Amino acid sequence: MRLRTIALASGALITATLLLAGCAQSNDMGGMPGMDNGSMPASPTAGTFNSADEMFVTMMIPHHEQAIQMADVILGKDGIDPRVTALAQQIKDAQGPEITTMASWLKDWGMPEPSATGGMAGMGQGDGMMSQDDMAALENATGVDAARLFLTGMISHHQGAIQMAKSVIDNGQDPKVAALAKKISASQSAEITTMQSLLGSL
Repeated sequence: MRLRTIALASGALITATLLLAGCAQSNDMGGMPGMDNGSMPASPTAGTFNSADEMFVTMMIPHHEQAIQMADVILGKDGIDPRVTALAQQIKDAQGPEITTMASWLKDWGMPEPSATGGMAGMGQGDGMMSQDDMAALENATGVDAARLFLTGMISHHQGAIQMAKSVIDNGQDPKVAALAKKISASQSAEITTMQSLLGSL
């Protein structure tokens, strides 16, 4: 009788052990609904941008910085048509905050902000960037000549930015970058129309 009791107790213990093992295995395989099953949460910035987004932001920062330099040059001169200086101020006021926004994205992505000299060195005339000689000519010009150099240079500069915007709209991934690119394309297209009109009236 004693041996039969011990056998029954042992059987119950083995059964309980197997049931517990089965539960543990079930949790490892699928887990309970609503449980994370030990998986790590995805990074909030993972997969939100791609190389096209990165290139656009990295190159547009120095592109905007040069536009502001051009605006500062014309704003520092006397005898410039007030319509031209008003446009230069408008460009400066728009692009300064955009630089701050793009720099914050690079920081969020864990990437360094491009230096002004390094970023500009990586850009060509196809991006509408002014060369050192172009900038020197603008700085040395006066009156109507300075206004014309500014407008013609800025038209090319804007056209380069619009092409850069189109590229990231077509190939980028981050919706914030696409939204900014669309804003840049629309506003700078309108400014090109204004500048072409100003050139014809100087």
